[in-house]
Amino acid sequence: MHFTSTSRGARLARRLVSHRLNDWGHPYTTPLNETLTLITAELTANAVRHGHVPDRDFHVQLTLAEGTFRIEVTDTLTEKRPSASLPAVDSLSESGRGLLLVAALADDWGVAPRRAAPGKTVWAELHVRTKGHPLTQRVAPEPTGVDLLLATSSLLRDDLGS
Repeated sequence: MHFTSTSRGARLARRLVSHRLNDWGHPYTTPLNETLTLITAELTANAVRHGHVPDRDFHVQLTLAEGTFRIEVTDTLTEKRPSASLPAVDSLSESGRGLLLVAALADDWGVAPRRAAPGKTVWAELHVRTKGHPLTQRVAPEPTGVDLLLATSSLLRDDLGS
């Protein structure tokens, strides 16, 4: 689907993915739905913030093939391609953590040039069992900065809800 390159467009894209997963048998509160929705939120926010070209939409595609969900977010800005080697993030910075979350939550992710026009596609994949349940959570041997990041985002979400 096409969405306006605005925060409203990013929000609508995130909601569409969550609804579609629910329709496909992965209810809203399941880890799979929540994980793919969060990944979508990060990728669409980046498309709006870093891939915005005036009067151009971004595109979202969600597919399931051979036990792998794939979310693709395509924008029209060729520049500002994310790097596969993520930079260190200053713990006091208010931004720059989105792709760290995507890298931590997805089984694989990357960026590719847009096929038919200028721009880029940032994608992420999540493997699922054939019964529709996500694979067991991967656990880091020691707490990482990503663990702290996820805990902080959970606290912020709780704080914003009250």
